[in-house]
Amino acid sequence: MDQERIEIRWHGRGGQGAITAAKIVAHAAFVSGYKGVVMAPTFGTERRGAPVFTSLKISKNKIYDLSPIETPDMVIVLDHTLLEEVNVTAGLKKGGWVIINTHKPARDYHFEGMRIAVSDVTTLAREAGLPQGVVNSGIIGAFSKASGLVDIDILVKAVEEEFRDKKPELNSASARRVYDRTEIGEVR
Repeated sequence: MDQERIEIRWHGRGGQGAITAAKIVAHAAFVSGYKGVVMAPTFGTERRGAPVFTSLKISKNKIYDLSPIETPDMVIVLDHTLLEEVNVTAGLKKGGWVIINTHKPARDYHFEGMRIAVSDVTTLAREAGLPQGVVNSGIIGAFSKASGLVDIDILVKAVEEEFRDKKPELNSASARRVYDRTEIGEVR
């Protein structure tokens, strides 16, 4: 992704940590030299398990536009069942990325003109030793592999900083496992 500004929309369920994942990526992007980093979390009547989303804009230049993202370059889906409830690709630019936590292979997904990356983050996070349902640190590995925007080592360090009091080594292991096991599909 070479454009001036990259807009990323994160879709998850209340309690999955989509906002925390976006925050970690925002920090790592800034450390990586992106001078413009704007995160716009959504709050409201969300409750545990309900669909939620947050926005993240990153740029090599300062960002003054704090408006919500309407045409993302990338959507990250922390729970594949959201695909049945929410139009996660609404506004996604042609050629954009759809990154999904799923047990299904990339060939099972058809987003015309979009790039796809999948990984079974839920299983890989459990294998790393995290409790069932903790997928926010792992999905960061899929983001790194698919986008190439922020190096996995910088992201792992940011994960360890964020979770310094909550099993940082397990969270960073989850991110690395997912990075190594993310499947990149073909554009259709």
